[in-house]
Amino acid sequence: MDRTGGDPSRRPTMREVARAAGVSPMTVSYAYSRPGRVSAEAAARVRAAAQALGYPGPHPAARSLRRGRVGSLGVVLGERLGYAFDDPQAARFLAGVADVCAAEGVGLTLVPITGAPSDPERVARAVVDGFVVWTTSDDDPVLDAVADTGLPAVVHAGPHRRGLPVVGIDDRAAATAIGRVAFAGARRPVVLGFPLDRDRARRLLTGPAVGPARFPVTRHRWEGLRDAWTGAGHAPEELRFAVCPVNDAGHGEAFTAELLRSPHRPDAVAAMSDELALGALRAVAAAGLDVPDDVAVTGWDDSDAAGRAGLTTLAQSLRRQGSRCALVALGLEPGDPAPDEWRVVVRGTTR
Repeated sequence: MDRTGGDPSRRPTMREVARAAGVSPMTVSYAYSRPGRVSAEAAARVRAAAQALGYPGPHPAARSLRRGRVGSLGVVLGERLGYAFDDPQAARFLAGVADVCAAEGVGLTLVPITGAPSDPERVARAVVDGFVVWTTSDDDPVLDAVADTGLPAVVHAGPHRRGLPVVGIDDRAAATAIGRVAFAGARRPVVLGFPLDRDRARRLLTGPAVGPARFPVTRHRWEGLRDAWTGAGHAPEELRFAVCPVNDAGHGEAFTAELLRSPHRPDAVAAMSDELALGALRAVAAAGLDVPDDVAVTGWDDSDAAGRAGLTTLAQSLRRQGSRCALVALGLEPGDPAPDEWRVVVRGTTR
């Protein structure tokens, strides 16, 4: 039934949403402004009614966009807020976003996601002109929340959801290329990588047991590294995956040290980031082993620290990708950009 009285230009009211959801107008208001005071069931009814009626919510940005820009671009981080400053890759990406914001006279709003039921409401309340979403999992409800705002949005490195454009590289092709270098002459390789899903469990898996990876970056890099190994004529079960809960050199060092003490000591470590690879290098040195003769190590991203360490790595420009994401979200670049550039940088940590 058309609850707007047949006038498609009239904006549905909060009272109409409350009536459709079977709750009070105050509950609808709290669902948007104070989600902690509303039960999950009531919040779900409010969202369903709002979507059915086309009600965008009491969204300051939506009201301002009818008059023009509000002057800020939102970056949705699927991590704690400090991650934006602690992780070198995230910092480089955000620097690229900031470059465009500065050039266009636009502010930058960080929208951290905690995994709580209130995450979609936090996105809905963000006073921004558009969204850049840092890479997340296939099943992250925040992607739907971003799409539901109707604001311009782009996802870095995936996943592809709700028609949102994606900016990044071809991770699988890049992983295949770096894998060929990492696994040259290896018999007991290990992939040192990112979490498989939002549970972020630490585990050691053999190739066939890896199963589905909910994070597209993890999935595509694992598939590419596996392609490199099996493409050289090796059995998939000979490739192990050491899953780290976070992208941190300390976790990479600890997991590598544990593997080096095992009877099946790895002779090659292909890491999904430079941070994990640098941790692996420290573990190899502490074990009194030689790089690359005893253990070859590769990274990913070509950070400044990777260059200083002489690390063989996969170079990509996260700063450029951040800039491209900002341009797409601000409507200054086409919404279906081509994959970004990458290259393998061979240094002294591989055979």
